[in-house]
Amino acid sequence: MRILVVDDDIDILQLVSIHLIRQGYEVERTSDAQQALALLEEVEVDLAIVDVMMPGMNGFELTKILTKELDIPVILLTAKGQLEDKEKGFIAGSEDYIVKPFEPRELLFRVAVVLRRFERSLEAVIEVGNVKIDRKNFEVVINQDTLMLPMKEFELLSLLASRANKVTQRTLLLEQTWGENYEGNEMTLNTHINRIRDRLKRHGATVEIQTVRGVGYKLEAIQ
Repeated sequence: MRILVVDDDIDILQLVSIHLIRQGYEVERTSDAQQALALLEEVEVDLAIVDVMMPGMNGFELTKILTKELDIPVILLTAKGQLEDKEKGFIAGSEDYIVKPFEPRELLFRVAVVLRRFERSLEAVIEVGNVKIDRKNFEVVINQDTLMLPMKEFELLSLLASRANKVTQRTLLLEQTWGENYEGNEMTLNTHINRIRDRLKRHGATVEIQTVRGVGYKLEAIQ
């Protein structure tokens, strides 16, 4: 996932970028709207985080272009918390709105929520290797064996399979499976992933879940 951060405050630009990169996202940075639009002629992004108060074209104006012309979801950053400014942001098309100062963890969860909304709809049936996942009937078929996984495990496996060969951030897995307000121990995620691995191995699946240290997990087909 690639995220564009647009802010004329170099400190905010750096702070946001550092936390996104640590979470496993690719980050593009610009200090104004014109630079951002020029960059987007060369690079595709999945989400933009845009400051409202910038010289030249402001964040509201940039958001209209990003959302209506380029179909890029936007999270707005601002030092103001007035209802009027929030209203302008949503009218411009932003998906979310964060008031400075903010906790990095809050930003990361909001990013995960918006990206989830814009993830392409999962197909009813997903096939990777010899594993077939029927999302309609909540079944997993491996070598003609039909498995009925506990719902959390099924949701995790479905999400990883829908993004096969791509790293899925821990934040997204937690938010997608347990909800955006989940505050439990991340060991819960580790435990569920290990259980899925055991099931896949036991039934001779030709896929495996790789750990990407400090970032998340990736499901890959194996020979």
